[in-house]
Amino acid sequence: MRIDGSGTLRASCVLCPNPGPMTLDGTNTWVLREPGSRGVVVVDPGPDDERHLERVARTVQEQGAQVYTALLTHHHDDHGGGARYFSELTGAPVRAVDPAQRIGGDGLADGEVIEVDGLELRVLATPGHTADSVSFHLPADDVILTGDTVLGTGTTVIADPDGLGAYLDSLHRLRDLAAETDARALLPGHGPICTDPLARLGEYIDHREERLGQVADAVRAGAATPAEVVARVYAGIDPAVVPAAEASVRAQLAYLARRGDVPAEAGGA
Repeated sequence: MRIDGSGTLRASCVLCPNPGPMTLDGTNTWVLREPGSRGVVVVDPGPDDERHLERVARTVQEQGAQVYTALLTHHHDDHGGGARYFSELTGAPVRAVDPAQRIGGDGLADGEVIEVDGLELRVLATPGHTADSVSFHLPADDVILTGDTVLGTGTTVIADPDGLGAYLDSLHRLRDLAAETDARALLPGHGPICTDPLARLGEYIDHREERLGQVADAVRAGAATPAEVVARVYAGIDPAVVPAAEASVRAQLAYLARRGDVPAEAGGA
């Protein structure tokens, strides 16, 4: 299991104690800082957990540094539910794609380069898990922060009902970037660091294609609703994650219907 403080020269993790079926061992709050500089970027402050947020702020202060800005990979509460309190603690603005999640800060544009006291991050739009999901490329460390687009273990939920096509595009984009830059690690929003990005992204793409085939087969075998597809394709999963599986199935059915692999009414199930 990954431990606090793991990461790279410029990125360290403060793990939030919010473990669960959807969060694995907790939310990874990433603290980014150029060596020797004062300015810090925090990616995903975490949920509304005062002790965790205060711990992140204290960790930065003990380094003689200051949070210049906080960035959200997407709008889910386990990543940004505590952003307002964190902004109050540190005085830092919070930037996000979703305007409702911004606190005194701007949005995040695809391809934008964020510069903070010598640190450079490139924003990558990676929708699919949610419509507002982004990743961040940290070229100086040859790593990519992936939020919930790619997890340290297991696969992510497609919460956006129309998001599977976009998600596959995002995975291919990340794989292309990892190949072009010879990325050495993925820093996820949950779970351990992935030190073989190309293999991991390839597994994610293959898994999605395999799962699409299984869902299509389930529909042809008579499954008429997302719940019935889940019962056939995801048999034996933890009951706590059944709603998430059904959300992913809805996205898969919509994608398969657009592709003509299942009847249109299945895509609207």
